[in-house]
Amino acid sequence: MKIAVAGDHAGFSLKEEVKALLTSQGHEVVDFGTHSEEASDLPDYIYPAALAVAEGKADRGIFIDGVGYGSAMIANKIYGVYAAVCQDPFCAELARSHSDTNVLCIGGKIIGSAIALEIVKVWMTTDHLGDVEKYKRRVDKVVEISEKHLKKLSEL
Repeated sequence: MKIAVAGDHAGFSLKEEVKALLTSQGHEVVDFGTHSEEASDLPDYIYPAALAVAEGKADRGIFIDGVGYGSAMIANKIYGVYAAVCQDPFCAELARSHSDTNVLCIGGKIIGSAIALEIVKVWMTTDHLGDVEKYKRRVDKVVEISEKHLKKLSEL
C-alpha cells in the first residue's frame, strides 16, 4: 500500500519510527512532513496528506502530532477521509473493522513508540467487516452525512 504520513514537531520522532516500520513491511511511504523537531504548524502537513488520501494518491494515512486530535480534526474536514485517534491496539482494530477508517492519528506525546508501532501494525492489517450488515449500515450512515455536508474535491 501507499501510505501518506504527516505530523508536526511533536510527532516527528515517532513518525520516523513509523516510516521505518511501514517500509520494512513493504509499503510505499510518502512523507508530507514536517522534517524536523523545529516548531511547525500542523495544518501545513496534515492538509496536503489528507488530500492525498482523499484523491486516491495514497491508500491510507498515518498522522502523528502531540495528542492526535489536531490531526484528526483537520483530516476529517476533507471529503472522503475518515480519521480516528487510536491510543491502543484494541481501538485501532475497531477503527478499521467497525468504522473502515482510512487515516490513523496518533499522539506522540501520549503514547510511547512500542505501543504506537503495535497500533500501526494492527491498524494496517485489520480489514473492515463490511460483510457484516450492522457495520456496513453504520459506515454507510457516516458516508451519507459526509455526502450531505462536505464538498467533493471535484466540486472545489
